Amino acid sequence: MNKTIAAIGLVFLLAGCTVTGGGSGKGAQQAVSAQPAANEEQQRAKVHTELGSLYMLDGRSAIALEEARIALSVDPNYAPAYNLLGLTHMVLNEAKLAEENFEKALRLAPGDPEISNNFGWFLCQNGREKDSIAYFMAAAKNPLYTTPTKPYTNAGICSLGLKDDKAAEEYLMTALRLSPTNTQALFWLADIAHRQGRHSEARQWTTDIEKMVEPTAEVIWLALRIERKLGNRDAEARYASQLRRRFPGSPEQRLLIQGQYD
Repeated sequence: MNKTIAAIGLVFLLAGCTVTGGGSGKGAQQAVSAQPAANEEQQRAKVHTELGSLYMLDGRSAIALEEARIALSVDPNYAPAYNLLGLTHMVLNEAKLAEENFEKALRLAPGDPEISNNFGWFLCQNGREKDSIAYFMAAAKNPLYTTPTKPYTNAGICSLGLKDDKAAEEYLMTALRLSPTNTQALFWLADIAHRQGRHSEARQWTTDIEKMVEPTAEVIWLALRIERKLGNRDAEARYASQLRRRFPGSPEQRLLIQGQYD
């Protein structure tokens, strides 16, 4: 799978749907159940899992793993704790352990949309993009899931990994209809349109992103290349200046210096 797609998609997995293409900003993916705890043990397990999620977000993986284990010592059947273990091992690039824990979580809570979404992204990262789509759709179509835009976006990103632009565009458009502020979907729709020569359409997608959030280096670089294709040298120069000023030393700024526009 393309490394850029994998990196950006992982950020979206761990973040909300207003993250732009460069993955600026971080927010915890839901690692705990939205359902209220059924008993005291489950409540204690939930507290430790929530705490572990915050540590994972902060990059303190060892403590996140420990909190998940404490949760399971309190309630050995608490599926979100296994989900947290899966997420943390995934971040640590420990694929075997991540898969084992996601599978345990799904056995305990087969209808949990967050776990399905997370396991789908794990599969996508590990060269099993085709298998991932079923898990994303299971999550997206769960009527109790409050953020179906996330799995539709992930399905779109993973379809790009399969070089299936048509399916990717359909998933991303669905994600956008569900959440018009989903700048992750906007970014990849712009990328597809740009690669297919629909540059005016691509410009509209990136313009929409800039109206909502401060654009990342990836968004600026894509917008610059779109304007270049449209022959708008003033806009191209404006984006180039912005990239040099705000993101010196970034991979995109290096590509600009090297003149690698395609």
